[in-house]
Amino acid sequence: MIRKSIYIIFAASILYFGFVYLVASGYLGKYEGPGSISSIKTPHEILDKRLKDQSDAKESIGITNEKIILFGDLHVHTTYSSDAFLMSLPMLAGEGTHPPADACDFARYCSSLDFWSNTDHAEDLTPKDWIEIKDTIRQCNEVSGEGPQDTIAFLGWEWTQEGGFGIPHYGHKNIILRDLEETRIPKRPIASSTVGFANMPFQAKLGLSSIKAFDSRVQDMMTFSKDSLTSPCPKGVPVQDLPIDCREYADDPSELFDKLNQWDHEVIVIPHGTSWGVYTPSESDWKDQLKEQYHDPNYQTLIEVYSAHGNSEHYRDWRDVLYDENGKVICPKPTANFLPGCWQAGVIIQERCLKEGESQRECNKRAEEARKNYAAAGNAGQATVLNEDPSEWLDSNQCQDCFLPVFNLKPKGSAQYILALRNFDPLDTTERFKFGFIGSSDTHSARPGNGYKDIKRLDFTDASGPTESAGFIFGFNEGEGVYGKSTPKNYTRDTLPPGPLEVDRLMSYFYTGGLIATHSNDKTRESIWRSLKNKEVYATSGPRILLWFDLINGPEGLLPMGSETSLKESPRFMVRAIGSFEQKPGCPNYALNALGEDKIRHLCKNECYNPSDTRREIERIEIVKILPQEYEDEPLDSLIIDPWKTFKCNGTEECIVTFSDSDFESNKRDALYYARAIERQTKAVNANNLRCERDNFGRCMEVDICYGSPLQTPREEDCLGNVQERAWSSPIFVDFKKY
Repeated sequence: MIRKSIYIIFAASILYFGFVYLVASGYLGKYEGPGSISSIKTPHEILDKRLKDQSDAKESIGITNEKIILFGDLHVHTTYSSDAFLMSLPMLAGEGTHPPADACDFARYCSSLDFWSNTDHAEDLTPKDWIEIKDTIRQCNEVSGEGPQDTIAFLGWEWTQEGGFGIPHYGHKNIILRDLEETRIPKRPIASSTVGFANMPFQAKLGLSSIKAFDSRVQDMMTFSKDSLTSPCPKGVPVQDLPIDCREYADDPSELFDKLNQWDHEVIVIPHGTSWGVYTPSESDWKDQLKEQYHDPNYQTLIEVYSAHGNSEHYRDWRDVLYDENGKVICPKPTANFLPGCWQAGVIIQERCLKEGESQRECNKRAEEARKNYAAAGNAGQATVLNEDPSEWLDSNQCQDCFLPVFNLKPKGSAQYILALRNFDPLDTTERFKFGFIGSSDTHSARPGNGYKDIKRLDFTDASGPTESAGFIFGFNEGEGVYGKSTPKNYTRDTLPPGPLEVDRLMSYFYTGGLIATHSNDKTRESIWRSLKNKEVYATSGPRILLWFDLINGPEGLLPMGSETSLKESPRFMVRAIGSFEQKPGCPNYALNALGEDKIRHLCKNECYNPSDTRREIERIEIVKILPQEYEDEPLDSLIIDPWKTFKCNGTEECIVTFSDSDFESNKRDALYYARAIERQTKAVNANNLRCERDNFGRCMEVDICYGSPLQTPREEDCLGNVQERAWSSPIFVDFKKY
């Protein structure tokens, strides 16, 4: 009887794991497709009212130019991106698929955007996916019919590269295309060879499948993975001669720009997440990209300064690790405003060691070893401390005084750092980065422009996900610890656990998304494109703040944000800002009529962009001044002046300031300036991040993490905190005219 039971269990196990193998191999499940778009256009009276509201606002502060401000989102993922598909799984607290058609409907009816772009990861897109995305974007535009469009959809993709452990890091870039005609767009998106679901180890897929083998969504996920296994295009072949059904790779920005030049279509390349520490290695430095082959100013004109993944604006002089003259990694000591993660690793190990009754000398030794292990492991540092509680890390590696900061901020990727750099190689034609600023959502649930209300944390941000205890699903491996506290010392890229490790703390650094705003002659694709190319754009953290920033004594008269010029006399500027509309609850009737109750509930979560007639107050205007380097390795601390000037507004929705730089003539050096318009305090998702309890010296003593799992932080908890939403103008670049 016992033997028979054993045979039955053995046979059942064979059948089960055979089934799991079929799931993991992608032989089960369905192809989910692009979805369907609602065919109802936003009513003309709604569009007319928006223009009238803006016209009245301009008149109130004396703006007479004919340009209108249009709001958009150029960073939108659907479940055609593998990370978005993974995040959509119910077993990972997701809510199901959100295909490209959902992004169109959300932009039109939920967030009421003027324009947006689909930017799914090229690394996951098959030829079939690309065809379906193109068709969806065209259908989205066709809904408007003849006359003015209610929302304008652009085609694009994301090139997603990651380095570290000796491999150069170039980061993530969105490629936005102007046109939609088949002969004026690339035949296929261009991917990076370093990431993508097709590269996910089979054992990780097997582990994921074994947890929920009978879940239809898991089966669909594995089918998605199987379908993504497209053959790479041959190297060294002109892009026009490549087979239509291959995946085109570019290993670095040089190759990416070469391929875009071969296509010879109208394209903009937008770096983003440049200081986001989830994938940016500690040794990464944007100075390495200030070279002719890695930067093409004809394409790369804008940078994403804010998204739902945080604010990449701020430069800080601290580092999470340091390097000696031989390139050996060193763990820095804490400062008054920064706690390195490697240092905290030593604190955790030392406290455990002392509790075990070991001597102070032995515990100091273990703490030092833990710091070395963490520093050497790069972004996998947390994995070097076994069985840790995420709260033990306190606010280590975080910017404590930044506005809605990115997680594990890497200062040498911040926008301020990038703009302060200068190239002193006489043989290189690239001298400086002169980026305009944009904001975006970086949504992974097909919700462009999702920052109109700070609600629904687990739906309107990317904060939904498993706890670190579920890390084994993705193939995490803690390894055999030293003293049961940390992993082997020598991490390499081959032994690095895949995926983000600090899942729990990361969830406290996801926000609702930002926006790009353009100053455009009219609401057409061509006019928006001109604004993008001219850098006459600005970023917001979500609210639709109206902002103008002008040089008023330019050689040709008034010059708007994004302009470049030379002067001998002191530059004079004007900033004008008007607060965003307070939002009413719910959705307008036209959105409900177009989508129906079910989709309004599922996609918009019953909350849409729904402006009242009351605008928020602008509390202050801040001006940042940056002096680009004048000699190689000139220290940046004194070159980035933030804020350089601050102007208090009078507590109304409008604010106008003028100022000049009296030091410009005497300093005789190039400068750039940009403005921040800052609204009065409101509430925002995750605004307090880890919700530290601080002592009298400002040190974080205890954290209250906002988890991504509803099992630990209730779904209805939005983790709201006080924040001052803002808009960032693109810089105005003023070189000193020497002759």
